[in-house]
Amino acid sequence: MKAFGTEMHVVTLAFVFFEVVMFFYQLFHYLSRPEDKNRMWYLVLLSLLIVYNITGGLFPDPNINIPIITQNIIAYGSGFFMASYFPYYFYKGFDLKTLRFHALYGVPLFLILPYLVFFVIAYSFNGNLEFAIKNGVIIPFFYSIVLLWAITKAVVIKYKEDTSNDKIVEIIAVYCAVIPWASMTLLSYFHASQLIEVIVTNGGFIVVTGLFISRSIKNARLEYQRLVELDTQTQKSPAFVMNCKLYQLTCREIEIVHLIREGHKYKAIAQALFISERTVSKHVQNVFEKVGVKNKVELLNKLDQSSDFSAISA
Repeated sequence: MKAFGTEMHVVTLAFVFFEVVMFFYQLFHYLSRPEDKNRMWYLVLLSLLIVYNITGGLFPDPNINIPIITQNIIAYGSGFFMASYFPYYFYKGFDLKTLRFHALYGVPLFLILPYLVFFVIAYSFNGNLEFAIKNGVIIPFFYSIVLLWAITKAVVIKYKEDTSNDKIVEIIAVYCAVIPWASMTLLSYFHASQLIEVIVTNGGFIVVTGLFISRSIKNARLEYQRLVELDTQTQKSPAFVMNCKLYQLTCREIEIVHLIREGHKYKAIAQALFISERTVSKHVQNVFEKVGVKNKVELLNKLDQSSDFSAISA
């Protein structure tokens, strides 16, 4: 069933509507906490998926005032770029470090390059879409098998590092989320209907969304627990609390200073707060400037000294 006289199936339209709502909801949360890189990568994923569903649903349509060749190039391109982003998303968002080669080098060589050669260059010259499909998906098909194997290895490595039940479920779900997108080459080769294609490819997105929401809830709980612990410990040091307020340190800056007091390195702080080391370093530099110190030793001494607060407040 087509929607509003276009080539887009109503199921595709339903997915687009749901994903647009999800995008703006997640964008609101990201703008309130821009240091949340996992949410940023998820927003990129959502953006690509929305573009893929819209272009794949509407194109090709002779009633649209865009050349059919251009419509097909855009439609297939959105699918290729969407599939190409998945390895990078899992590499960064789920810390599957062994996927680094595929995310940074394998995808451009074995997914993006075939698309450019056959669907952009060759198809633009000969106008033969069948030729582009039959030849342009060969390398991506075999590479998708290699990529699935690489993800399997990454899952096994991650399993060995963390055998908790939550992590195992998460990793298995990550693997299942990729499988539908690995079948894209077969769907293109056999000219699968829009309904089948959108259900298969968006099925992977649903799994990813479940993973993301689950991880967000888990992170929120951990953050709340850290804040409770921080509040309990800072109550034992009123001078520290007063000085943090005096120098107008933000909640995140206080949290980082607290972890520094416990002897944690920047890398450990970044992992605990789910931010990058660079972000931690930037926060620390901001704290140095606010407090007027040059290193961590001076910082901790100054924040713990009640005499500093008395002098400055006077």
